[in-house]
Amino acid sequence: MEFVEKIKQRAQSNLKNIVLPEAYEERNIKAADRILEEGFARLTLIGNPEQIHAQAKAFGLKHINQATIVDPQNNPKKEAYIELMLKLRAAKGLTREKAEQLLLDPLYLGAVMVKAGDVDGEVAGANNATGDVLRPAFQYVKTMPGVSVVSGAFFMLLPDPMFGENGMMVFADCAVNPDPTAEELAQIAVVTGQTTRAIAGFEPRVAMLSFSSKGSAKHERVDKVIQATALAHQMDPALQIDGEMQADAAFIPGIGASKAPGSKIAGRANVLVFPSLEAGNIAYKLVQRMAHGEAIGPILQGIAAPINDLSRGCSVDDIVSMVAITACQAGGMQ
Repeated sequence: MEFVEKIKQRAQSNLKNIVLPEAYEERNIKAADRILEEGFARLTLIGNPEQIHAQAKAFGLKHINQATIVDPQNNPKKEAYIELMLKLRAAKGLTREKAEQLLLDPLYLGAVMVKAGDVDGEVAGANNATGDVLRPAFQYVKTMPGVSVVSGAFFMLLPDPMFGENGMMVFADCAVNPDPTAEELAQIAVVTGQTTRAIAGFEPRVAMLSFSSKGSAKHERVDKVIQATALAHQMDPALQIDGEMQADAAFIPGIGASKAPGSKIAGRANVLVFPSLEAGNIAYKLVQRMAHGEAIGPILQGIAAPINDLSRGCSVDDIVSMVAITACQAGGMQ
């Protein structure tokens, strides 16, 4: 896939260390071997070194010895990690004994390693539920400064190059927040712009979508989008963003000129921010199935360091791609 290869090249130019907590899982260790062979990220695997190397040998893998392996049962940084955890969570009732117990869980250990800066990002979920992956991230890594909400973006690769950026568009939020407030919607717009730059490498042109274009309808839901657009401008004055506008006005030049005359975004948008989760989720699935688009994601954004969740039905290719994406996210957060 051309898009994924470009992401790998971007990651290779700025190598980041990504932790894979599910190192014993067959797809993960096979993906790790490919990633190390291709050289677009450094990897840290969590598990017993002897068991990991035995699995690698059984699968005929040749590059796992290039990875750093951290054993939860014999971790030289355990005390430093416990102190960090207590600093962050003692007020929430965390005890030393509980922290020590949690560090035996690869998902918690991975999140704490991200927080400590020993790795740059994390990819997990092939063998764990989304809630189990994200809970440690929310507790220890937390959200970016000035951002209170985590959201999910999809890169939509379309067969028609007239749309977006040569057939590529970014949709958000399609995965996390059912009904964001105006403030949350503004944050989603800003971090989606950052995700677009870091991963796709082009400048985002963000359309804040509604069922109204520049006052054509009056409703409190329209007011929310108008307010969110203004707040996003304040958060990131350099971001190219406009709203409120209907979907066709966002990416069809003639309709954009008619419905939003004078807008620098209308008819040219490459990032669509939806007013609610139901709108975003429905839209990306319709485009994927009816327009034969390819949907890459969800890519989680808003966390202080990139932590991405895999589907439990993911393939080795999916893991390889998500590690490349996570590495690019980490590079964009410098």
